[in-house]
Parts: sequence; structure tokens; C-alpha cells
Amino acid sequence: MNKVEPEDGVDILTTLDVQLQDVAEAALRKHLEGHGAGHGCAIVMEVATGDIKAIANLRRNEDGTYEEVYNYAVGESTEPGSTLKTATLIALLEEGDINLNDTVYTGKGKLQLYDHVISDSKEGGHGKITVKEVFEVSSNVGVIKLVQKVFKGREKDFVKKLYELKLNEPTGIIIPGEVKPQIRFPGDKGWSGLSMPMMSIGYEIRLTPLQILTFYNAIANNGRMVKPRLVKAYLKHGQVVQSFPPQVIQSSICSRSTLKKVHEVLEGVVENGTATNIKNPRYKIAGKTGTAQIAKGRMGYKSGGRISYQASFVGYFPAENPKYSCIVVVNSPSNSVYYGNVVAGPIFKEISDKVFATSPEWFSDIKGNELKDLPQTKTGQLSKLEYIMEKLDIPFESNGKKTDWVAVQRDSTKIKTTPITISKKKVPNVVGMGLRDAIYQLESLGLRVVAKGRGTVRSQSVNPGEPVIKGSTVYLEMSRGES
Repeated sequence: MNKVEPEDGVDILTTLDVQLQDVAEAALRKHLEGHGAGHGCAIVMEVATGDIKAIANLRRNEDGTYEEVYNYAVGESTEPGSTLKTATLIALLEEGDINLNDTVYTGKGKLQLYDHVISDSKEGGHGKITVKEVFEVSSNVGVIKLVQKVFKGREKDFVKKLYELKLNEPTGIIIPGEVKPQIRFPGDKGWSGLSMPMMSIGYEIRLTPLQILTFYNAIANNGRMVKPRLVKAYLKHGQVVQSFPPQVIQSSICSRSTLKKVHEVLEGVVENGTATNIKNPRYKIAGKTGTAQIAKGRMGYKSGGRISYQASFVGYFPAENPKYSCIVVVNSPSNSVYYGNVVAGPIFKEISDKVFATSPEWFSDIKGNELKDLPQTKTGQLSKLEYIMEKLDIPFESNGKKTDWVAVQRDSTKIKTTPITISKKKVPNVVGMGLRDAIYQLESLGLRVVAKGRGTVRSQSVNPGEPVIKGSTVYLEMSRGES
């Protein structure tokens, strides 16, 4: 009998950033809980490469808790609603004699199409507004009137334009289970006189969150569409055995002039339109809100007298030189609050704020000695502290002694450290440490830890220097109470 020697497997080097993943999942969880939503997802992508830096998916259990049980970002396709209007804008600018300053009469926000009434979200409508404003305030009536003006009788040209934007093709991401987009063509089963108008505002089309994000990432990337990448390489014994470089799907999704106008509109959505609630003075966000009714199969959009909604926001930041794109989709938010700017927008902003605040390259004009106040710094490991101080270019003084753990002091000019001696037989002083470091120190000595609150350790129930009694509990009170 021949023996086959076992062969070591390979390691996978992913594109995920652990810190960004934590940020995205925490922000998603907090807001899903706040809205009592059914499920939701958030994806953060690096604009230039298509690298997925974070992908979070959470679903509500019967007891109100949330857990990751399904990859909605890749495996669930829905009608996207107003986030699709940006593709419609590109089609209008490329195929029609349309300028952003042209005006559209949207009346009182109602439009009769056959036996269907299209409505705007603003009570009483927007009246006469510019093309730019149509997309900034997300007027369904305005978008449909423009599409009818340019593509009435040319429905095939409109759908072909969506196909040219690769919206009818899956991204091909390495994760199994990606759902193929659904975009009808004139003549297909189910096509009607309502199809093109409804498609222009994001209905009668089904896309996954990742497919929508890939399209917006191309807009952020100066028109260059790249394939979403989750795996960089396979490694064996630390050596690369197969690499997966970034792949270009399409070198340019539209003309430079169109792209410039689209950038202007997406920035306007946040500066003047439906997403002003996420505007901030530190950096610009560009993007589009989306609020769509969720179809219930043959029952239509209303089931049991109730309409369910999907709220979304997709965009990129900083708008003037985009580094990251991001999409947030929240399904079935409750509490009668369901608009994309209110439900999904704040999740996007919380993610982008934390990414921006922890990206030192965006603060290159600020030197450490120009900071008015040196940052608060926790007691912790010297190696990590030195790394952070170097990255942020903050004045730092170590006493030169080789030690793993240090206490930290600061004066008006620099941050100083004092060595901490850790004994295996005595309870250490963890006051001033972050919770992770404190737990590591105490549990490594065989102690149990119960913490109350967040932030930095303010007090500990067992005094430093007392003998370690393995299995006993140390209670920690943190600097910020539980919220």
C-alpha cells in the first residue's frame, strides 16, 4: 500500500484591516440596535486597488441581539432605490443634451404614469429646480421626466448604457455565493411601459451592495473600475506561492466631462441635498442616499398592511482626493424612521470619521510640535507606544531602560515614560491602562477580571503589590460609565 505524505496547507493573506473591520461592525451594530432593524451590512473599499478593508453583516435574532449569519453584502440582491440614480445621471449626461443648470418642473411632487403615481418624498414637491438639484434632493419626478425626455422611444439605449457601466455583471469576487444582477432588457418577460421610468429611480433592478459599491468606487477612482479584492496572496512557510494583483474591469466608465459633473452632484448631495446631516468641517464626503420599498414577491410592496423599507448610503471620502469608498445598507428599520440619510448615513459617517481620525497621512501639514495639546496616552506596552508616537510625529522621551510596560506622563512639550515592573507573584498596578492591556496583565497571572464601563482603568479592587491569589476576581472601574 502506497503512503501519501501529508502536505502543509497554505496561509491566506487578505486585504482586511482588523481595525477598520472592528470600526465598521461596531458602528453597524450600534445603529441596527437603535433602529431595531432586521439586518444590515457595511463594506469599506480602498479606491485605487479595490481592496476590501472591512465587510460587516449582522442580522437581528428573536431576542433582539445581532449576529453574523449570512453575507448580505455579496449574497442578497435587492432593488437599490435612489443609489441607482447616479447611473441614470451618467446615462443622461452621456446620451442627452443635458446640463446641470437646466431646469425641470417637478410640480407638487406627483407624476401619473399609466395607473401608477410616482411621488417625491417632500410634501408639496420641489417645484422648478435644476438638474443638479433633482439629483441632490433625489426627486423621483424630476429623474423620470429627464429620462422620458432623453430616452422615450430609445429604451434599449438606456438599458445598454447601464450595461456599459457593468451593472448587469457580477463583480467576480472570490467569495462564493455572489448573486448575479437583474436588469431587464426591452422585450424581456415582464418589460412594460413602466419599466424604464422605474429602473431610472432604482426599481425593477436587483443588485447586491458590493455591486453598487464597485460602481461608486469607479466614480471615486476617476472612472477606473477595479474588481473587488479580498485575497492578496497565498503563503507557504512565509513565502508567496501565488499573488493576486488588483484587476481592472473597465479603464473608464464614462467621459471626463461627465465624471466631473457627477463628482459635483455627489458632493452636492452632502453639502446641499438629502445628506446634509453627515456634512462635517474636517473633510468632504460625496455620495448618494437611497430609500427603497422592499418587494414581498407576489404580494408586492405591502404585506399585512405594512411597507418595509431598505435604507442605504454609498459614497467616498475625502471627496477631493478619495481614498476609501463605503456602502451601508439597512433592511427593515422600525420606529417609523426609514430614510437613507437618517438610518444609513450616520453609520457611514461614524465609519468615515474614525477612518479619517486614524489616518495620519491626511494630517501631513500638522507637525507634532505644532499641536496645541498633546494627546491623552494610556499606560501600556512601550513598543506600541513608540510606534504610535513615531507615526503621529509626537515628541516622545523614553528613559532608555529596556522594559515591556511603561506608565506615561506628559508636559507641554513631550510625552515621557516610566518603567513598570511586573511581578508574577504580586498584583500589578493597571490604573491608567486600557481594558485590553489590563485584562492581559491580570489574566496572565491567573486572576479573573470584571470591568464596569469603558475607557481607561480608574480603580482596581485589589491593591497593587498584594499577593496574587489565582482564581480570585479583580473588579475594575473604568473612566467612562456604561452607556
